[in-house]
Amino acid sequence: MTQGAGQGPEVERTATLRDFRVPAYVHETGPCTRTAHPGDTVPPADESYPEDYTPTQRDLPVVVDRSPTLQVPVEPAPAAPAPQPATGPGPLFVVGDVHGYLDELVTALQEQELIDASGQWCAGTARLWFLGDFTDRGPDGIGVIDLVMRLSAEAAAAGGYCKALMGNHELLLLGAKRFGDTPVNSGAGTATFQAAWLLNGGQKTDMDRLQDHHLQWMARLDAIEEVDGYLLVHSDTTAYLDYGDSIEAVNDTVRETLTRNDADECWDLFRKFTKRFSFRDEGGADAVRSLLDTYGGTRIVHGHSPIPYLLGEVGSEDGEEGTGPVVEGPHVYADGLAIAMDGGVTMAGKLLARQLPLTT
Repeated sequence: MTQGAGQGPEVERTATLRDFRVPAYVHETGPCTRTAHPGDTVPPADESYPEDYTPTQRDLPVVVDRSPTLQVPVEPAPAAPAPQPATGPGPLFVVGDVHGYLDELVTALQEQELIDASGQWCAGTARLWFLGDFTDRGPDGIGVIDLVMRLSAEAAAAGGYCKALMGNHELLLLGAKRFGDTPVNSGAGTATFQAAWLLNGGQKTDMDRLQDHHLQWMARLDAIEEVDGYLLVHSDTTAYLDYGDSIEAVNDTVRETLTRNDADECWDLFRKFTKRFSFRDEGGADAVRSLLDTYGGTRIVHGHSPIPYLLGEVGSEDGEEGTGPVVEGPHVYADGLAIAMDGGVTMAGKLLARQLPLTT
C-alpha cells in the first residue's frame, strides 16, 4: 500500500487473520470543495468469559449597466439578503477503527467532503467523531493522531468539531509507554503492557515518534458519549457498566484511573475494553438495551470488532486465495439497535467514515 508523503518507507500490512484471531475467552454473552490463515474460523459466541482473562494473546473528508440616457425611472433592485450564520449543529459523521492507515483515512475523509485535497478541514459546522483505535498494526499511527489533533483545531475554528473516543489500543499504547515490562496481575501468568502491545500490532516507529502531547491527548479522551440519540462507544461490550451509571461517571472514572498511574488498574481497564461481541447473536439486543437504558440514546454505534467477524466471514490478506472480506458499509444488527463501524482495514477490508443517520 502507498504511504502518506513524508511518512517513511512502505510498510507491509499486518497479517490479518492471525492478528484478529479472537480467543474464546474474549467472547461475551448477554445483553474540499464540500461538493487465514487456512483453518482460521470465527469463534463461537456462546463461550463464557472467565475471571482470569488476559488479552495477551492476539486479538484480534453581473453588473447591470444603467445607461445615463434612460429617461424612465428605474426602481433599484432589492439588495440581496446578507448571509446568515448557520443555525444549529452541522451534520454528524463517525469514523471507525483506523489502526495507523493514514492514507486510507485521508481518502475516506475526502470522500465524505470533510477535508479538501490538501487535507484541510472544509466541512464548516460538521461534527466528526472517531471511535478510537488510531494506532497499531498499520504503518503510521502517530501520523493519524497528528491529523486528528489538527482537524480538531480546524473544525472548531470553522464552527464545527472533531472529537475522539478512547479505544483499547490507546490504553495499550499508553500502558506500554508508561509501564513497559512491569509485571501486572493478569490472572493467567505474567503479563506486561510491552508484551501485549507488541503482540497486538505495536509498531516501533510509533513508539519512537510518540511525544508527551500525544500521551496527554490520548489520556484525556472520553470513553463514551451520546450525540443526536446515538450512544457512541469503542467496544461492543457491556463492560462500560462497570465504570459508572452515567456518561459523566464513566468518563471521569476512566480518566481518574489513568491519572493514578497504577499498572494493575490500567491493565484491568485495558482488559475490559478489549472484550467484544456482546451485541452479537442471541441476547445481543438486550445487551444493547442495557447500555441505552443506562446512558441514553436510541441506537449504539461502535468500532472494535471487525464487521467480517461479526458477519462470520473469513477473508485473506489483500485478497489472496479469494476476494477477501467484502465490506460495503456499516453493519446494522441486534434488532437494528447496533451499528458496527470497524470495516476491517487491517484485514484488507474498508476504513469506514459515514454520516448519521445512515441513508443506505
